[in-house]
Amino acid sequence: MLSNIYKKIVIDFSKITLFFIAIAITISVYYSKNFNLDASSDALLLEGDKDLKYLREINDRYGSKDFLVLTYAPVSDFTQNETILNLQLLKSKIEKLTWVDSVITIIDLPLLKSTDENLMDRLKNYKTLAYPEIDKKRGFEEILNSPIYKDYVISSDGKTSGIVVYLKKDERLSEYVKIKDQYFDRLNNLGLTKEEKVNYKIFLKEYEEYKNLYNLRNHQNITEIRDVINKYGENAKIHLGGIPMIADDMMSYIKNDIIVFGAGVFIFIVLTLWFIFRNIKWVLMPLLGCGTSVIIMIGMLGYFGWKVTVISSNFIALMLILNMAMNIHVTVRFLQLKKEFENISTSEAVLIASKKMMLPILYTVLTTICAFLSLIFSGIKPIIDFGWMMTLGLIVSFLVTFLLLPTLLNIFSSNEKINIKSSNRSFITSILASIAKKGRFFIYLTTFVIIILSLIGISKLEVENSFINYFDKETEIYKGMKKIDDELGGTTPLNVIIKFPVKKNKASDDDEFSEWDEDTKNDDNKAQYWFTRDKMDKILKVHDYLDSLPEIGKVLSFGSILRVAEDLNKKELQSLEIAVLYSKIPEEIKKEIVSPYISVEKDEARVSVRIKDSLENLRRDDLIKKINTEINTQLGFEKSEYKLSGVLILFNNLLQSLFKSQILTLGIVMLGILLMFFLLFRNIPLSLIGVMPNFLAAFFILGIIGLMEIPLDMMTITIAAITIGIAVDNSIHYIYRFKEEFKIIRNYSKTLDRCHNTVGIAILNTSITIVFGFSILVLSNFIPTIYFGFFTGVAMLLAMISVLTILPNLILKFKPFGEEANKL
Repeated sequence: MLSNIYKKIVIDFSKITLFFIAIAITISVYYSKNFNLDASSDALLLEGDKDLKYLREINDRYGSKDFLVLTYAPVSDFTQNETILNLQLLKSKIEKLTWVDSVITIIDLPLLKSTDENLMDRLKNYKTLAYPEIDKKRGFEEILNSPIYKDYVISSDGKTSGIVVYLKKDERLSEYVKIKDQYFDRLNNLGLTKEEKVNYKIFLKEYEEYKNLYNLRNHQNITEIRDVINKYGENAKIHLGGIPMIADDMMSYIKNDIIVFGAGVFIFIVLTLWFIFRNIKWVLMPLLGCGTSVIIMIGMLGYFGWKVTVISSNFIALMLILNMAMNIHVTVRFLQLKKEFENISTSEAVLIASKKMMLPILYTVLTTICAFLSLIFSGIKPIIDFGWMMTLGLIVSFLVTFLLLPTLLNIFSSNEKINIKSSNRSFITSILASIAKKGRFFIYLTTFVIIILSLIGISKLEVENSFINYFDKETEIYKGMKKIDDELGGTTPLNVIIKFPVKKNKASDDDEFSEWDEDTKNDDNKAQYWFTRDKMDKILKVHDYLDSLPEIGKVLSFGSILRVAEDLNKKELQSLEIAVLYSKIPEEIKKEIVSPYISVEKDEARVSVRIKDSLENLRRDDLIKKINTEINTQLGFEKSEYKLSGVLILFNNLLQSLFKSQILTLGIVMLGILLMFFLLFRNIPLSLIGVMPNFLAAFFILGIIGLMEIPLDMMTITIAAITIGIAVDNSIHYIYRFKEEFKIIRNYSKTLDRCHNTVGIAILNTSITIVFGFSILVLSNFIPTIYFGFFTGVAMLLAMISVLTILPNLILKFKPFGEEANKL
């Protein structure tokens, strides 16, 4: 029944089928206008991460704003009037940009040691380097030696300064994020009603549309500030950094990767098809199949509103590679039938080739889907989307392969005699066949060595990585972050929030306010009694501890300001003096250097830390655990009295989640594929034989990554599962063909030769196509994508060699298809 329906679709009504496929392409082209990219920072965060929610609370509480950072290294030093004038002009130009809230430079910093006035007068009448009458050398020395500004605003050698450009807050986007978090919390805790689900769907559409608009504006903003930098970069070396710039550049990288990967793979596929078939017709038909699959997939992504991120930017290349493998297998089988049976009609050859290849290709698609579906356990939306995206893409590719390609073969091949330029034997597959039959000792020894090396390498695997090392050294992202990391106190932020317990009527010798009953104090005058010496000592204790850690760059807290004041006052300040000092600090200074580190209302203090992200031996997870433990054991804080937050925590959570979800679920992928082999071949020994070469290749590539001490990241950690899913296709095709040929030949050795020179050649061709297809990914600016392409390509090559040596050798040894004819 199904066979008759399929015959009608691709043979009897092939032109009608072609017409409907053309309609599907037209609809897809229309919806492709909604095809969007996403490079926002929240695209690489765990959905529902409690640390993310806490960080947003902290950012709101301490007035954190989005900002850009310019590293400014002038030709002359900062004491020269020319340098100060250039900085003033640059600042003035940036401030005029409509989206800029404020700009802080070295010439805006308050100088408190440059006069001989008393402390209060200095605070009220502070001056900056921009003042004509100021002693610029004395002022610059103060900044250079300041516990606040050194290695933060100015490098320790005094040659590079940081310019902070604060952006105007997008209130609408902030509101959207809050609503999204509320929906997410309700969805996970109480669930949504039917009406709320409808509203949530509408909201998500509005949110995504506004994010697209926000990304467009951000791109325009970055372009504007780069234009300004180019105009004022003659007298100084300037690099741009900051999350908004990274997000915009990432968007450019994604667009570039999609174009480069797609075009590169497309060109390579054309060359491969020409090498295999040497006929323009057999190049164009598989190519049309691949192109149709990609167009339909892009249209579906536009329709569903799925955004392509840096993680999924290679989906077009992957679809072309995997689709081409399907097309090559079907086309080669069709041409082999036409060659072996000269009197067979084109329509018969199309049907037989399609029927014989449909089941093995279906199972190869299912095994590959199984691998990509393992990505949904990551908890990271772009990786989950990538898994679903490739699953949908494989289904589309399968349908197009068995609808469009047979239709094209039937219409355009007609019944002409086909001359196929090919030899009966392949030099490479013949060598591999010889090794499979005669090199048993060599195979077993090599396998043993590979297993040992894999175990050693896997034991060395770690998920440590630095965001800065995700980018090519020639990119603006890398240059800017590296400069900030080396000379301006580090890049990755971490906060230690100190929570002060509320005490009642407990006297303390060093606290003049301890006799005040907490219940009698109202919020208006709370700041007057809040600044006790006990609290300040706790802040300084944490500050100094963090400052002593080699992995940490700049540490800032209220303790930094306190030390400046004590240095000016030449003695340790007590509670009353600190409270008076706080009340006398001008609001503009308080807003910049006090409010970000103290929350009187919440009885909290914030110690802000930046990690040296490019430090070679940095171990983030160990560092976080060490800080959490030693604040308790060495500094004597209760666990409830402090909490860590920041991008470092979120990034570490992401990496640890990837490790747990992908490495642990690799076993599930293996079991799933083993089950599919059993369903296909109904033979447990044969199923074990079939998966072994691919598992070996996947584990060996993980071992190589470990031996090369390359840390796993959001893309390389998925290589093993994806390699098994794709490489196992070769095993299915080989075993399926071996089983088919053995029924006729009834001799294992002759069947091996036959398979190596039929399906073996197809496996060789598709594997080479896949290997070189993945190698195109090395053209990316995103280092994880380069690693992903390179190591997956190597893994596929190893898998191909294993399938054409270890697999047939095991078949010869265990004879899973029964005894040979002459032995019955």
